[in-house]
Amino acid sequence: MKSKRLILVKPILTEKMLKMQETAGKYAFVVDRAANKIEIKQAVERKFEVTVDEVSTVVVKGKAKRMNTRRGLTSGKRADWKKAIVTLRSGDKIDFFEGSKTK
Repeated sequence: MKSKRLILVKPILTEKMLKMQETAGKYAFVVDRAANKIEIKQAVERKFEVTVDEVSTVVVKGKAKRMNTRRGLTSGKRADWKKAIVTLRSGDKIDFFEGSKTK
């Protein structure tokens, strides 16, 4: 029995990705580090009721950060995270803002 884990963490809504959504039908998500392309494809198809043609993944390395404090210089690192870019079949679309209403 498979454990219930969250595969799609959140969508990535940047200017670059919004442009790719309009022109190429590509959508980006922050996904679980352990998720593979097949699981990502199934999760997107199940959640948004669309057909996925292609899935590309990349592990984004976390940035190194330094901070001056009273105790001196402390350094740390942001966590690494995984990004998935999903290409949908032409004609399919995901609307992240469908519930928002403006007056």
